[in-house]
Amino acid sequence: MYLLLSLFAFGLLVLGHEFGHFILARLNGVTVEEFSVGMGPRIFQKQGKQTLYSIKALPIGGSVKMYGETAEEGGEGSFFSKSPLRKMSIIAAGPIMNIIMALGILFVIVLFNGYTSNVIAEVIPESPAAAAGIVEGDQILRVNGERAYTFQDISTYISYNGMNEVILELQTSQGRMIKKLMPMEQDGRALVGIVPKAEPSPGFFESFGAAFDQGKSLITQTIFSLKILFTGRASINDFGGPVTIFRISSEVASVSLWNLASFAAFLSINLAVLNLIPFPALDGGWLLILFVELVSRKRIPDKFVGVWNTIGFMILMSFMLLITFKDIFLPGGF
Repeated sequence: MYLLLSLFAFGLLVLGHEFGHFILARLNGVTVEEFSVGMGPRIFQKQGKQTLYSIKALPIGGSVKMYGETAEEGGEGSFFSKSPLRKMSIIAAGPIMNIIMALGILFVIVLFNGYTSNVIAEVIPESPAAAAGIVEGDQILRVNGERAYTFQDISTYISYNGMNEVILELQTSQGRMIKKLMPMEQDGRALVGIVPKAEPSPGFFESFGAAFDQGKSLITQTIFSLKILFTGRASINDFGGPVTIFRISSEVASVSLWNLASFAAFLSINLAVLNLIPFPALDGGWLLILFVELVSRKRIPDKFVGVWNTIGFMILMSFMLLITFKDIFLPGGF
């Protein structure tokens, strides 16, 4: 049952992403030839007035096939005939929809469960925070230069920093201040000795603001993770593919549906940010090409675009197969 819940949640995220592309394509007058969820052979299909709606065997990914997307096909309803800005709006709509979905999920979670903020409710006596002069009511804005929107941000950045010096930027009653402190170790964790302020029953508008902060938090943490990757501070063992996603989501679903909802919001933000990377075959790769066309006012040759996307797709699929192999046969890592 938990696996089915996980598949359903992941399917909704993909469906939302593709629906973003679909609805903006229709709004811009582009004919959508196929709207599909999943990859591989079709296991269900229904022909609409203009669009073939299908579900495919592998519950990963999805696609919106538009008329004139990969060839110089003009005329009414052609993606090719639209301006670069219209094309960019269609491509960007998928990641934007994932962000909107994540914010909606986070809003419901906060409204019914409350939240913890980046405001300090208590400072543990004789802790590094107390020694640095940090007091109740101070708000932590940055940790080692990284923006902190929630207490989860603070905890993540301090944990990643280990036992090295922590630089905190705070909003205090005396204005903004910088505090430097050495964390203490407790049960193998780096701690500074602070307790966050909890809001157990926020109102409607407060919940919206807190959900927005949590959304920004997930975006910045995803970007932070990418920085770690591209600077060589992460290995392939730190990655997980669909197998790991379904395993983790099944585990969190077994704890509570709220946990599954939180994980779904996390995945939705990750899906949005990763898709915006300017890499071939991703939405970001398309946006890069369209941006070049917008600035240069010249269309990039279809042959180049085809090679660009084919190479990117092959790299992504090879990486996905490698990660899936690791997840199934070497879950402990290479």
